[in-house]
Amino acid sequence: MKQLYVVLAMAVTVAALPAANNAFRPGEVWLDDSGAPINAHGGGFLLDHGTYYWYGELRTSHGNQGVSCYSSRDLYRWKNEGTALALSEDPASPIGAGNIIERPKVIFNRQTNKYVMWFHNELRGKGYAAAQTGVAIADRPTGPYRFLKSFRPDGEMSRDMTLFVDDDAKAYLVTASEENQTMHVHLLSPDYLTTSGKWERIFVHRSMEAPAIFKYKGRYFFVGSDCTGWKPNPQRSAVADSIWGPWKELGNPAQGADADTTYGSQTAYVLPVEGKPGQFIWIGDRWRPQDLADSRYVWLPVQFADERFLIPWSDRWDWSRLQ
Repeated sequence: MKQLYVVLAMAVTVAALPAANNAFRPGEVWLDDSGAPINAHGGGFLLDHGTYYWYGELRTSHGNQGVSCYSSRDLYRWKNEGTALALSEDPASPIGAGNIIERPKVIFNRQTNKYVMWFHNELRGKGYAAAQTGVAIADRPTGPYRFLKSFRPDGEMSRDMTLFVDDDAKAYLVTASEENQTMHVHLLSPDYLTTSGKWERIFVHRSMEAPAIFKYKGRYFFVGSDCTGWKPNPQRSAVADSIWGPWKELGNPAQGADADTTYGSQTAYVLPVEGKPGQFIWIGDRWRPQDLADSRYVWLPVQFADERFLIPWSDRWDWSRLQ
């Protein structure tokens, strides 16, 4: 459950990323093609026909305003594609004004040719007690997405969550459950619109949130955080031969100064890079609870060492860091 903390993050240069730049500057203000700061927090990513799509929480001074979408072909420059999932005008809707939409993730279903969005959904006036997932679908990656339902997957609590599609096109929901004390893995139905009934508990009583899953050389890697609200903490990593586990914890993948706060940020996603097999970008949010719309993004290249992975800090980096 999120609580308000003052984030004592490392100092950052309040500089914008120019539209024509060709480097990543973690933690700095990042502008879209119109010159406005990118507003896509707790993000998820989809690669579709050579274009990347970035979905995130659309935050304003009036709270959550739905799910935003941006597109890019090089990951440096992003076009604002507008609101992918808008809030409902129906006050009884689970995604009406005052409800909470967090950590949206989108995957494409080859059988139905639909884009499927899942997100953490909390109901108005209930804080984080509802602990549900929401599902929406669209015919195009940019939407508009049509909201279908909000529910507890397989009847279990679900808060911070992510989606993972394996090589065989089977999709999985990985989510913080049991009051954030234990992660659950749920196999999705073939159309990706609900859970299949097959699920497993992982990281039992380890108190984790902000999960991300990726696959490298046939093995599954996990990264997530401890549960300290908006306050950053050392991220946790793990490896397994099966997504169902058993998982072996590997410790904090961050290194050096500010590793104890993971550079003042929290995991959102791990992005495989198209055309660079085995190369990944760790993507985190540097939350600013006093102004969530001004929360920054921390993108860093993943490095592998023996059976674990590392996320070393860099003030500025480009594709030359990925071999």
